[in-house]
Amino acid sequence: MLVEEIMKTEVITLSPEETIETALKLLHENHIRHLPIVDENNEVIGIVSDRDVRDASPSTFDEHASTDELKNPIRTIMTYPVTTVHPLDFVEEVASIFYEQEIACVPVTRDDILVGIITEKDMLYTLIQLTGTHVQSSQIEVKVINKPGILPQVMQVFGQRKVNISSVLIYPYKPDPKYKVIVVRIQTMNPLPTIEDLKTEGYEVLWPKSPGLTL
Repeated sequence: MLVEEIMKTEVITLSPEETIETALKLLHENHIRHLPIVDENNEVIGIVSDRDVRDASPSTFDEHASTDELKNPIRTIMTYPVTTVHPLDFVEEVASIFYEQEIACVPVTRDDILVGIITEKDMLYTLIQLTGTHVQSSQIEVKVINKPGILPQVMQVFGQRKVNISSVLIYPYKPDPKYKVIVVRIQTMNPLPTIEDLKTEGYEVLWPKSPGLTL
């Protein structure tokens, strides 16, 4: 999945000379948490978060606090340089950027011009779609040997039941690197026939395993 498929293209921005007070108002009125700061060419030169603005605002508990700080230009508190991504980058790669840099938002640029934005909420929703949990389905986890061609072999078992597959994920089997776990979500509320087919073919089903369910 590409960034351009999930990014928001209507981005609220500020120029670096706008005030912190203006940023505070925009964040509140639009229920957003980040504001890219752009120059006259719409190139990203910084970014501010709601936390940055709160930290720069006078405390409501300090009766002697002055509101003069809110008149300061936003450039005085913006973060720069800014990590950006391209519309044709893969969403999976962007997820690693979020994790490694511990950020919650990335502007999307093409030829240095701002064209969109992605937030951690967008990434979470995309994960829900990729895993198929947004549709009614059952999850089956199968332990398999880590070798070429194993995935189509396992999928043949699902194909025999003619069940609709919502998603397929593969992750390492931590106790033994010689194995992997194939996670399949199928659109049925009764996965037992498919599970029995897998067992008959010699595969070990790791999930579902619950009291009263014999696998």
